[in-house]
Amino acid sequence: MSEIAITLDESKLQELEEKFDPEMRFRPTVPPASHIVKWLLITLSCFHYYTAGFGLLRETTHRGVHLAFVLGLIFLVFAASKKSRDAPAQNSWLSPGGVPLVDWLLGVACAISVLYIPWVFNDLAFRVGNPDLSDVVFGSILFITLLEATRRSMGWPLPIIAIGFTVYALAGPYFPGLLKHAGASWSQMINHQYLTSQGIYGVAVGVVATYVFHFVLFGVMATRIGLGQLFLDIAASIAGRYAGGPAKVSVFGSAMFGMLSGSSVANAVTVGSLTIPAMIRVGYKREFAAAVEAASSTGGQITPPVLGAAAFLMIEFLNVSYQTIIAAAIIPAFMHFFGVFMQVHFEAKRYGLRGLTAAEMPRLRESLRQRWPTLIPLVLLISILVTGRTPYLAAFTGITSCAIVGLTTQVSGNQVKNWGMLVVLHALLALIAFADLGQQTEWLKLVLFAAGVALALAAWKLGGVTGRIRHGVLIEAFETGAKYALAVGAAAATVGIVIGVVTLTGVGFKISYIITSWATVIATSVATVLPTAIADTRSLTLLAALAMTGIVCILMGCGIPTTANYIIMVTVAAPTLVQLGVQPLVAHFFVFYYGVLADITPPVALAAYAAAAMAGADPFRTGNTAFRLGMAKVLVPFVFVFSPSLLLVAQGFTWYDFSVTFIGCILGIVVLAAALSKFFLVELKRWEQLLCVAAALLLIAPGLVVTLIGAALAAPVLVRQLAAWKLANATPSVA
Repeated sequence: MSEIAITLDESKLQELEEKFDPEMRFRPTVPPASHIVKWLLITLSCFHYYTAGFGLLRETTHRGVHLAFVLGLIFLVFAASKKSRDAPAQNSWLSPGGVPLVDWLLGVACAISVLYIPWVFNDLAFRVGNPDLSDVVFGSILFITLLEATRRSMGWPLPIIAIGFTVYALAGPYFPGLLKHAGASWSQMINHQYLTSQGIYGVAVGVVATYVFHFVLFGVMATRIGLGQLFLDIAASIAGRYAGGPAKVSVFGSAMFGMLSGSSVANAVTVGSLTIPAMIRVGYKREFAAAVEAASSTGGQITPPVLGAAAFLMIEFLNVSYQTIIAAAIIPAFMHFFGVFMQVHFEAKRYGLRGLTAAEMPRLRESLRQRWPTLIPLVLLISILVTGRTPYLAAFTGITSCAIVGLTTQVSGNQVKNWGMLVVLHALLALIAFADLGQQTEWLKLVLFAAGVALALAAWKLGGVTGRIRHGVLIEAFETGAKYALAVGAAAATVGIVIGVVTLTGVGFKISYIITSWATVIATSVATVLPTAIADTRSLTLLAALAMTGIVCILMGCGIPTTANYIIMVTVAAPTLVQLGVQPLVAHFFVFYYGVLADITPPVALAAYAAAAMAGADPFRTGNTAFRLGMAKVLVPFVFVFSPSLLLVAQGFTWYDFSVTFIGCILGIVVLAAALSKFFLVELKRWEQLLCVAAALLLIAPGLVVTLIGAALAAPVLVRQLAAWKLANATPSVA
């Protein structure tokens, strides 16, 4: 059908993202500001691209250069208010290129204050603990401009949280009870936040500068060369013909597109622009169509191999390999998409919604003939990741492969031309990526890379090959990739302030004690009611702590992005879970999943609101429906806390525990989906719905005995449904 088969319009998608994603709402500019911003963004992408392939700079210098570009650019591309953002750009001496002179000054001041630390790095060891006046001045400038940059790019919530923590650090003696501490002076706070790696220059900025930026750029490049379109064609071919086909295409397409994009809103806009109109066309209600896309799109942040930015932070926090994170994410991600798929299926059966006809579906064979080279970058990226090399080298290889595929291949008569050059260039790229050349022969990488660039340019220029993309699209992709990274870069630095206060005051341990105390009180009260055989006090305490942590994650996610939410909650809440016996990897994944859930949880559900706007649906009802569709993501984190084997690489993994938990989850998700959809084989009665909910919770709960009890509860429903289904199918033949 036309809604699926059409080619993605990249300019239209960018307009939609800017409309629905607050992190992409840039103000209009005119020359010279537009040219300056464009080439600064491209330079930032080139800096990260080069260092990913040929070696990172010294840690402080690398983070400083990244942060100077990011924060300086924010003042140029984000307006101070909505009114000034919506005003037409006018060039004047007070507003060069449409950017007020004060914003130019703020951007320069912010960049200089960031670069001050790398500049004085050799003397930094003598300054920590005893900052001089210039340290305090430059630190104060960065502190204030950072909060303003974050406000412009993300809104007020995160800066307010950072300010609240700062007030706590400065006014410690005035707080009551357990929260009271000695307090810190402004100079001491700037020393900790600015001169050490425990604050603004901390691990969050480091991860964004060394991992996140590169994978964001890879996702943009892969989309530009047509890999996203290929994924949608594959999804339509697999699922489109079945009942409610477009909704199932949305689930499959979002899952595959999520391999490239770690953004819920970007995923919803890109896939939803094609699938939402199709879902409405075959009979889905507008709210449900938008909710399907929103719920599916939030899976992008938990789908390997790219995942969301928080996954890269886990590498640093947990000191594990990226392969470990990918392996742990596989089953929970599958459970999320499976849960959405089953509800979509039951909804389609309940209302008798049709699938796509052969004429409406794309021709997969033709699509594969035309776009098979676009799979090469993803295959290379995954191959490098699983061989144990660094994620940024994998991203470098993937980005380079995208450029090769885009610039040197073209399609004519459904056949790919110039594939010989494609093979030669990828052979050179594989040599650079996989050969252990050593530090002494880094120059050899440069020689090979230069040879590859020369061959690509020769094939493109002398052979007259226009390629899938023109050079202007490549430049635009580097510009757009950097734009996507601005807001998350500011958020990472601002979250560094929160982490700095936690490490300076020790408030994290105090919060952990408070949560544990409350959880113990709740568990003791509940334990007096329940039999000991069902749950002991220790399990109930952990369950209460998990519930409180999950609620706080969702509330925090209403105002701040997933990455910032994850960092804050890992800092203040994950230690509580670890104290209660949860493995660190499991605790981090729990916080991560509940942070992502905020994208479909009203009252602030960005992915749901973006999808609702495209569908012309009520945003709040869409958010409620999306939350219902994402119920598997609500329950599965509790499951893998009590049965870590579901994460595959957690300590104590056994195939028995995994099998029992996996099968129980699958059955429980099916039964719960039926209860929420009010349909299984035929319409569910009220008592069947209630019994299915109870059975689902028991089936999902880890443990063979509990799973069997849940299956026994569901059995009467299955018997009644089978009898009613047979009767319904027999009635027409009798007549």
